[in-house]
Amino acid sequence: MVIVQQPPGGTAYWYDSDDDDARHLLEALRVFRRSDEAMRRRAGREMAMNLTDLRALRHVIAAERRGDSVTPRDLAEDLGISTASTTKVLDRLTGSGHLERLPHPRDRRSVVVVATPDAHAEVRARLAGAHARMLAAARAVPEHCRPAVRDFLLAMAASVDTPDDAVAEAVVGDDGAPAAGR
Repeated sequence: MVIVQQPPGGTAYWYDSDDDDARHLLEALRVFRRSDEAMRRRAGREMAMNLTDLRALRHVIAAERRGDSVTPRDLAEDLGISTASTTKVLDRLTGSGHLERLPHPRDRRSVVVVATPDAHAEVRARLAGAHARMLAAARAVPEHCRPAVRDFLLAMAASVDTPDDAVAEAVVGDDGAPAAGR
């Protein structure tokens, strides 16, 4: 059973207190996110890499599975870091034997980044158990409920991907000045 802690006064901090089922659903999502983040930190420690390096490796492997190639610029955009920082990430991951830089097949001025066979093997060895357990949990959801669960998760992703102008204005203000000092 998940217990949602209440602020003083007995009302929910973010949500109406009259919709316990929805609040418990959101709390379960938070619990999953914390566990997912912890799993990624553990994997990074076990593979002797930081979270940015792990995200970079994951991006390259996912692109390869889709049949796409990844350039350093693509990686910089996905990671939200500068090209200079991306170069450092790539230097670490090529130095550790996880990635290789190869000539771009169509652009002689560019390179593509690929995961090494050893990187694929290490990722499978370290994460296969977690992915098997996640698949088992997904399969345990009754088939008739799966579309609703999928739609909920996609709606949650969209809700956090969408900037909230009201929040931005409350923090910074529409004139760019910090709102706290007004």
